[in-house]
Amino acid sequence: MLEKIAVVLMEDVAMFEFGVVSEVFGLDRTDDGVPAFDFKVCSTTPGQPLRSSSHSAVIAPYGLEELEDADLVALPATTWREEYDERILDALRRAEARGAILLTVCSGAFVLGKAGLLDGRPCTTHWRYEKKFQEQFPLAKLDADVLFVDDGNIITSAGTAAGIDACLHLVRRELGSAVATRIARRMVVPPQRDGGQRQYVDVPVPESSSESMQPVLDWMVDNLTIEHTVPALARRAQMSERTFARRFVAETGTTPLKWVTTQRVLRARTLLEQTRMGIEQIAAESGFGTAALLRHHFRRVVGVPPQDYRRTFQTAS
Repeated sequence: MLEKIAVVLMEDVAMFEFGVVSEVFGLDRTDDGVPAFDFKVCSTTPGQPLRSSSHSAVIAPYGLEELEDADLVALPATTWREEYDERILDALRRAEARGAILLTVCSGAFVLGKAGLLDGRPCTTHWRYEKKFQEQFPLAKLDADVLFVDDGNIITSAGTAAGIDACLHLVRRELGSAVATRIARRMVVPPQRDGGQRQYVDVPVPESSSESMQPVLDWMVDNLTIEHTVPALARRAQMSERTFARRFVAETGTTPLKWVTTQRVLRARTLLEQTRMGIEQIAAESGFGTAALLRHHFRRVVGVPPQDYRRTFQTAS
């Protein structure tokens, strides 16, 4: 359960990455059915201004003692350096040893690495730091091709917006998809598109910002049970097939077939969590048609069979 969240700030903290953690965990959304979090912003110098990477200043009201009973300790990005304050590293080691969840955004992974907490563990960080990270922490199992890695009590994310994915994933994992969806809606971002625990997560498909493409994407999501072909979609978008295919990949990062398959898995995942429908009915409702196809694609995307997923995440009474 996530109740107390401690965010650790240090000099040259990246304000956007700090803002991501604050936006997900630090705002009171109890009016929208989101549990209240005990949100503490901490540093080694509580009450004193800390320089940010954007040349502004931020003040952390609390000291590192707040990490001692935090359920989640979050580390926003900071300017990379050879050494980090040993007091912070010790506090992180103690938090990990007692089972707290540790989450990093972008270069925050370097702090966990320096604390020795990523040796032998899968993790990620911003792609531009890949070589530097591997040189400094050769025992860490770095995968720079994913947006975040969930390795149980340690979650590491790539640059900037990937921190949103990681935070929403953690909320969903610990508090359920309904809470994560409410937060995502308030943030005006897609709910997390990921798998279960302890797996690498494929790059979530970004929503298109194009005014011409978004209506087609919305229509596809609203009509998952019908077949979607490039010729039909191109006509709906009022483009040639070649232009449509090129624009679709450019704006979503994937092909129409892969995109709609992911959407169908997401629909199936929601139905597994929130209903008692049988697998055959879920396959029909999500557009796969047969249970065999559902199982194949669900396991490929999520990493576990639908029934196993339901046993872990079902919230329907």
